[in-house]
Amino acid sequence: MSEPHYKLHWISAVVETAKALKDLIGPFVILVFVNGFKGESTAPWYIQYWSLILFGVLLIFTLVSGIVKWRRFDYWFEDQELRIVSGLFVRKKRYIPFDRIQSLDYTEGIFHRPFQLVKVKIETAGSSSGKDAEAELTAITKEAAQQIEKEIKQSKKMKVIGPKPALFDQIEWQLIREPEEEVQIAQQPAPVIFSMTTKDLLMLATTSGGIGVILSGAIVFLSQIEELIPYDWLFGELKSFIRIGIFVIAALVALGFLIVWLLSVAMTFLANYDFKVMREKDDLVITRGLLEKKRVTVPLKRVQNITIIENPIRQLFGYGAVIINSAGGVGEGSRIKLFPLAKRNRIVEPLQELFPTIDFSEPIEKIGGRGKRFYYRFKLLVTLIAIAVVSYNFFPYGLLMLLLLPLVGLHGIWQYKTAAYTILPKQLTMRFRIVSRQTVFTEKNRIQSMELGQNYFHRRKKVATITANVKSGMTLDAPAIRHMSQEDAEKFLSWYEYHPESTESQTEPDN
Repeated sequence: MSEPHYKLHWISAVVETAKALKDLIGPFVILVFVNGFKGESTAPWYIQYWSLILFGVLLIFTLVSGIVKWRRFDYWFEDQELRIVSGLFVRKKRYIPFDRIQSLDYTEGIFHRPFQLVKVKIETAGSSSGKDAEAELTAITKEAAQQIEKEIKQSKKMKVIGPKPALFDQIEWQLIREPEEEVQIAQQPAPVIFSMTTKDLLMLATTSGGIGVILSGAIVFLSQIEELIPYDWLFGELKSFIRIGIFVIAALVALGFLIVWLLSVAMTFLANYDFKVMREKDDLVITRGLLEKKRVTVPLKRVQNITIIENPIRQLFGYGAVIINSAGGVGEGSRIKLFPLAKRNRIVEPLQELFPTIDFSEPIEKIGGRGKRFYYRFKLLVTLIAIAVVSYNFFPYGLLMLLLLPLVGLHGIWQYKTAAYTILPKQLTMRFRIVSRQTVFTEKNRIQSMELGQNYFHRRKKVATITANVKSGMTLDAPAIRHMSQEDAEKFLSWYEYHPESTESQTEPDN
């Protein structure tokens, strides 16, 4: 007897259509920028408005394809697998064994919440691409999402108990099965290990880098409507108004930057509102968002290393962020913000609760003075070449770039003074800086490989760079301490070498 098939909620057609329309905004803007809303007035009407007609055809096709994709999407459970059949013109079948599913991530967008729906992203140990999840159910009910989790849990129980017996033994088999656990998606009974305070959230929003994205979008928008701005009306035709006109331009630019910054603050605040980290058995559960609620599950056994990041401004106020690299997940799902921002003295305690085998003390071993000059010598050389080129072409004003030399030198010394490490029997701690200070905590059995690198100048001065590679999704995360003495770098390799007598109690890394 065939298993029952399930459909997505009809709102998935709306979601897919809205996503496709968002992707069409860019091409439409380019069409209008190149051709304008109307062509030559002497041409036939369908030539004059060809860009709008083309966009209208694409719009109708997008609406129809969204509906057809929804109607032709089916999923069901069979033979310990989640099976999905989809496709507009070409029907695709995807079978995902339950034991390969690492996590189910939930998102409640503005289209989902009125209907009590969720979007489910299915992450597996290995993905078919480097940027997409293994599968995605655009819109299903929370009860249907619970059913998926129940099927996965029941499959794992059956794997432990054994295969289903013959018909006459099924009554006894049913008696020895463990009762099913109710899965709660809307409510989280697990205790909260970390949550962002309002002060932390405001600090995150006001110091985020989202302003660059909004500013670039605003510049593109303004460039499209430049011809519509009434400059003559704003500044007048009188020469005496020029000075006031410059003041108006400066005021408008300042107002524009203020609006863009406020939009960035609002977007970051809404995206991270009610940020919480919880632990459910062997999984980390991260929830956040006001308008769009997201719930991400990360198996603890997949976490490869933990990084505390402190950029200069946040470090000045005693704040830091925590990033974890996961062996599962793809794209952004492999590098996860565990704590987006928190006071430095509030970070260690929840981290110790989540990862009790890791020592989160600051590294104490410095790299020595032999490699100090390598931190600024090459940078000063490149800066001098740039200064020479600019000074030649823009003399004498280009000579002002000489002011960069002390800044470049101080930046190199700053990097040198930051570098430090600690080698423990089963753990490596590394601290370094490009601009932000990064402290990386990695257990020995999570390191995929360790590299000692030297160029010609390194070999002459017996200096080396050490790199510890760990798995991060489909790629590697490679924290490194540069320009340390060769003797110290070789200590890392000696520590990482396989010693049977010291590794009997260590578990193999879960790749």
